[in-house]
Amino acid sequence: MAESSRDAVLARIRQSLAQPAPLPPRPDFTAPVHPPLSNRDAVVAFAESFQRVGGEFYYCESLAHLAEQVASYQQRQQVGAPYVWEPQLQALLQTAGIAFRADETGFIEQADLSLTSCEALVARTGSVLISAATASGRRLSIYPDQHLVLARPSQVVAEIREALRVIQARFGEKMSSMVSLTSGPSRTADIEKTLVLGAHGPRRLALFLLEEDAENLPL
Repeated sequence: MAESSRDAVLARIRQSLAQPAPLPPRPDFTAPVHPPLSNRDAVVAFAESFQRVGGEFYYCESLAHLAEQVASYQQRQQVGAPYVWEPQLQALLQTAGIAFRADETGFIEQADLSLTSCEALVARTGSVLISAATASGRRLSIYPDQHLVLARPSQVVAEIREALRVIQARFGEKMSSMVSLTSGPSRTADIEKTLVLGAHGPRRLALFLLEEDAENLPL
């Protein structure tokens, strides 16, 4: 009985080897990896993705509107003037009448709010691409409890690869010492799967998207 069973198994193996299974279809490496964006308008798609990962999105059609949005945010969150170290941002905020802290006085003890620029905005993931090449350095996007970002619609790209091309075109071989993709506020659930915000960076992330023709001032 054992011998006949063995012969039957070997017979099935020989039969299978004589008729090997067809090869799987060759993948199309030119086809897009991701499905189309949720909205054909990349700016709208970014806003949707950004809010989905926990960010707060504010559209600003003018500097006056920006001032209103920032003041409203500060009132709701009960925070003071943001630390702003980038000269172009300082000039823009000064024109808009928005108070800010231009130096590092009391930064360690009072850094509850910061405002920086960014390199690009990724519609696919709702991520903000930030580099340490600006006067904000590394600290303003990491240390304060709440981080505000000021950007323009022209900075929105569809995919991460396009954002990385923006960085490459700007810096070339002299890459910034730090480049980070920030997707929502800092969070972790490492301990007992309990979600904690602000574990490794800002507890709250808000983006103010200022229209291109708003006073035509660069960021």
